[in-house]
Amino acid sequence: MNAQSGPLKQDQFQPSVNLVAPEAPKQDAAPQAPEATEKSRKAPSAFRTISEVADDLNVQQHVLRFWETKFSQVRPLKRGGGRRYYRPEDVDILKTIHHLLYTQGYTIKGVQKLFREQGKNKVVEKTPPEARNSNVPQQAPQKAAQAGLSDRQRAALQSLAGELKELRAMIAETE
Repeated sequence: MNAQSGPLKQDQFQPSVNLVAPEAPKQDAAPQAPEATEKSRKAPSAFRTISEVADDLNVQQHVLRFWETKFSQVRPLKRGGGRRYYRPEDVDILKTIHHLLYTQGYTIKGVQKLFREQGKNKVVEKTPPEARNSNVPQQAPQKAAQAGLSDRQRAALQSLAGELKELRAMIAETE
């Protein structure tokens, strides 16, 4: 219950989650502040939660959990209640895995083989800096733009393509 007496006025209500797509701004409306979803940047040495890493890589959290089972190099700290905290090294490895799977077209087995043969440090070092430093996927922006896809649509398709590749690798393992 609200501490104020009486019903909330419309301008006092601030939902914690926006379930509806935002409306186009009205012409007479004043400029708005930056979006609330834009998080302040943490220090590079700070630990990240699974949701922060998933948002940064534009993948679902279950994908990160799945990668943990396939890549022993990724070992997040687990705190009370099973909360995962990724070290900066873990985040670099995850960004490398993401780049190899989604951009380079490797399969999970292929990435595992790279880590096994070359070692995680060499593989991470060989990953282009823009793939490790950017939270925007580096996949064919021109083709998507030519197809008339928005950034959100392209990101959703990239996520689906990665999940399909993972499923294909899982099926290949069972055969």
